[in-house]
Amino acid sequence: MIGMNFGTFLTLLILGFVAAIVMHFVIRYQVLGIVDGFFAKWIAGWIGAWLGGPVLGHWWFQVQNVSIVPALLGAFVVAFSVVAMAKATGESAARSMAMETATPHTIQEAIRKLS
Repeated sequence: MIGMNFGTFLTLLILGFVAAIVMHFVIRYQVLGIVDGFFAKWIAGWIGAWLGGPVLGHWWFQVQNVSIVPALLGAFVVAFSVVAMAKATGESAARSMAMETATPHTIQEAIRKLS
């Protein structure tokens, strides 16, 4: 699918769009701002849809040489993975910044509350 035609590209773009819509507005699994997060999921969904057929196989029905079900599964998996990694990176950065500004007294209080 490296040398794809416009119909294939458009089909993958629509499948990535569907995955982004469902994840962003229906499930509300979001990161970044409304527009930025949506476009990040759309791009990740397109990549996942592009990889879905070669990785998961070519089964069920096809449109423009794209197997719809494997492409949708790939779009959801890659979009979810991108959001999960972005959230984990953001939380890790927030924790490290909090630890840099914390005093020994506040660290001991946090440890006491956790135990």
